Formats: sequence, structure tokens, C-alpha cells
Amino acid sequence: MVELKTDASIDAMHAAGQVVGRALSAVREAADVGVSLLELDEVAREVLRAAGAASPFLGYRPSFAPTPFPAVICASVNDAIVHGIPTGYRLRDGDLVSVDCGALLDGWAGDSAISFVVGRPRPEDVRLVETAERALAAGIAAAVAGNRVGDIAHAVGRVCRAAGYGVPQDFGGHGIGRRMHEDPGVPNEGRPGRGLPLRPGLVLAIEPMLIGGGRDDYYEAPDGWTLRTADGSRAAHAEHTVAVTEDGPRVLTARVPL
Repeated sequence: MVELKTDASIDAMHAAGQVVGRALSAVREAADVGVSLLELDEVAREVLRAAGAASPFLGYRPSFAPTPFPAVICASVNDAIVHGIPTGYRLRDGDLVSVDCGALLDGWAGDSAISFVVGRPRPEDVRLVETAERALAAGIAAAVAGNRVGDIAHAVGRVCRAAGYGVPQDFGGHGIGRRMHEDPGVPNEGRPGRGLPLRPGLVLAIEPMLIGGGRDDYYEAPDGWTLRTADGSRAAHAEHTVAVTEDGPRVLTARVPL
């Protein structure tokens, strides 16, 4: 069931989204060569604790997962697309890192993701991350009343494909509200003018996922969570929680400098 949120509910979701934005900004600032993924998870935990927020990731177990998720961030490095479990792995110069984070505050959820390179970036990785952000911006721009979910999917996919990147077909964005994952699903590729009509009060997590090698294939790692590119190429992920309003799209997880 698709729930339309009131203006007051969207304001409450914005508060949760700002916690997510602060957590991601803190993680990005802390990320450096030699820092472990578990240390980055602890940085995000501290931001959530300070805000009185809970994590919708910690303990989450969807039907495909063999075990509950053990962390408050997904930390996906290099060929990991999404859902990477933080470990003791210490970041190396040139690693491409995608971090996904959520927060539950006063009963409302926020969800967002960023990708960045630690240390000296390779030009191809910079282009991949920049394209993920451009695809996200295109999806947000299409999140206007009167459009349909397919318009968002088409906008995202068009940017990804024009740049020559792959798009994992079975994963994408989603509705969000009282729970992190709600209806409707928001694919990262689709036909314009199709799907659920966008109405004021609809809140969506729009999240492009790009595979640098150009193929769409991926596989599930032995941990049962991490998705990795089949060709070993690098991947990038970007995400914002966005409300459809009468005045246009409202980004609820915008990140502000610490």
C-alpha cells in the first residue's frame, strides 16, 4: 500500500533525513587510508546516538538475507555495488567506497548514500561517482506531481546508459516513511509515462547503482548480503530521500558540511 504523507509528516522525515546527512558527512570526513570499515560504522553510530535516533539497518533481515544485518551503515568497496557489511578491512589509497545509511527518528525514516574515493582517485572512478550523482539529480528532477515512477526510472537510466555503465536490474529505490522500505519500488531504468502516478505527499528513496564495466551482471558474495560486479569492475551508489510536493521535489537527506 502506498501512503501519502502530510506536510507535518514530511517535516518529521526531514528531521530524520538530516541525521542521516550528518552521519554520512561524518563518515566521509573520517574516511582515510588506514581507517577500517568498522571504525566508519562506529562514527555513524555515534551520530545516531547523539541525535537520539535508531538505525533501520541494524538487525534488518529481508527475505533474501541469511542473517540480520550487523551494522548501521552499508560499506561497499571497489567491486561491491551495495549492501557491504563493515569489517576490519582498512581502506587503501584509491579505494572507491559507497556508504549507505539510514535513521529512525520519532517514528520516521530517512535513507541516503554517497560514493567517494579515498586518497588519490583514478579518473575513471571520479567519472563513475560523478555520473552516479548526475543520475540521482536527474531522478530527483523527475520527481514532480503529474509524472509517474517510470519517469524517474527513465531519467536515472538514461544518464547511466549514456555514460556506458551497467545497471543491476533487480535492485533500485523504494518508498519510505514509517518503515525504511515501503511501496512503490523505484527502478533505475524504465519507460517514461508508466507506473504509479506521482502525487504530493509521496516520499521516495531514489538510488542509482552503476557498474563501471558496462555490464549489468552481479553476484551475491558468500556473506549473503554484499552484491559484487560479475566482471570485477568498480561500482558507485548515490541516494536521497525525496518528497513529492506541490512546489516540486524536496530533498529530505541533503548533507551539510560538519
